[in-house]
Amino acid sequence: MTIGTGTSANTGTSANGGPDAAAWRTRDIVVAAVIGVAFGVAFVAFGVAWRAIEFLGPAQNILYGAWLMPAIVAALIIRKPGAALFAEMVAAGLATLLGSQWGPDTLLSGFVQGAAAELVFAFGMYRRWSFPIVVLASLASAAAAWVHDWVVWYAASSFEAVAVIGVFMAISAIAILPVGSIRLVSALRSAGVLGGFPD
Repeated sequence: MTIGTGTSANTGTSANGGPDAAAWRTRDIVVAAVIGVAFGVAFVAFGVAWRAIEFLGPAQNILYGAWLMPAIVAALIIRKPGAALFAEMVAAGLATLLGSQWGPDTLLSGFVQGAAAELVFAFGMYRRWSFPIVVLASLASAAAAWVHDWVVWYAASSFEAVAVIGVFMAISAIAILPVGSIRLVSALRSAGVLGGFPD
């Protein structure tokens, strides 16, 4: 499982004609939006499955990484500032419009998840895409989600109970989210739908 550096193909054109890796192209916007829409629809279906596995208790959160995947996938493909947050917000917004069981809070949740991942990629100047960086971004997104859920949904729960939930979310962020996101991006690249994006 390998991840390219993203420095050779991740360029746009600045006002003075020089390379500008931060400039968004039309294809970047379209692809980020498509990622968000696809996951937004998937979120609605996954929400039903999520409720169906509530009997697992805190262990249910081993699958929490599915909610965080748009941010990681979009960032790995586009590799520009804002990609993680944009895709996560599109997914959250569409899920809300389609009747997410968590209502408008889905938007706040999407924001903190996408923003946390964005901070990690920004720390790497959007040039470092190694597996450890992806894991760190996944963990940051999960940590932000955990704090959000603690404040909004588990405020009345004991710290011990919330901590157990956090452990399962962390496992998901380490063992499932990075690998799943990288494999999805690799599959899309193999299918030839990511032409013009960094390897």
